[in-house]
Amino acid sequence: MKIVHFSDPHAGAWLDDWYGIFDKRLLGVVNFNTRRRHLHKMERLERCVDYILQEQPDIAICTGDLTSVGQPSEFKLTLSILKPLIESDIPLIYTPGNHDRYVKSKKCYTALLSAFEILNKKLEITFESLPVVKAVNGVDFIIVNESTPTSLASSCGYITKETEHFVTELSKGDKQNPRIFIGHYPLIEPFSVSRLRRRLWGQNHIVKLLKARNIDLSLCGHIHHPFDMIDEKGKGETCAGSITKTGHLTLIEYINENDSFKHKRIKV
Repeated sequence: MKIVHFSDPHAGAWLDDWYGIFDKRLLGVVNFNTRRRHLHKMERLERCVDYILQEQPDIAICTGDLTSVGQPSEFKLTLSILKPLIESDIPLIYTPGNHDRYVKSKKCYTALLSAFEILNKKLEITFESLPVVKAVNGVDFIIVNESTPTSLASSCGYITKETEHFVTELSKGDKQNPRIFIGHYPLIEPFSVSRLRRRLWGQNHIVKLLKARNIDLSLCGHIHHPFDMIDEKGKGETCAGSITKTGHLTLIEYINENDSFKHKRIKV
């Protein structure tokens, strides 16, 4: 079983509509056009798509933040680059990041739902169905949404009680297949005051399941520099970083014979 994991393309644009000046998008657009646009290069996402098509993994996984402020124009740009992957035979799992569910705008939400449907079409996953588990080639992928519109000062994510209950019930009994948790935010990260406005909340019970290996592996993004917190069997948590900022993605292979994961960081 071969997996390619990438995250956080962060396509950016100017405001799609004038009333964006009255919500959180204004600050995000200014941030992108004065700072992030010089760091995030979309040609790295193009090279990521080329690599995936050449590697032909069993599945590709994107852990969110296709956009900078969740606007239709930003989703359109990212989907245009991902089009060769979407049209290939390689199944894709995408779960939204906080920047994809940035504001309560109906137009932005509709764009997210459309992008979600397009990217997850092969596995027939809808946004409304989350949390959900999908089996692919003997691996169970647990897909959740942790992102919801927040205040101007917050970029936090949340594990809802519904999601916690779903994952807990799924983890009961004997494990037939390895389980991989797919979310935008790291489940495990060092606590610091600076992370308070950007961290995930409500994940403590799922972290216990991960540490007990009821869940084998967590794949995430959100943090733009890749990192691994894995044991000798490659189990634990791995963050892909931002594909457009660092050019990194992760190639993961599940070895059935010894129930382990082999990780290789690729720079495109």
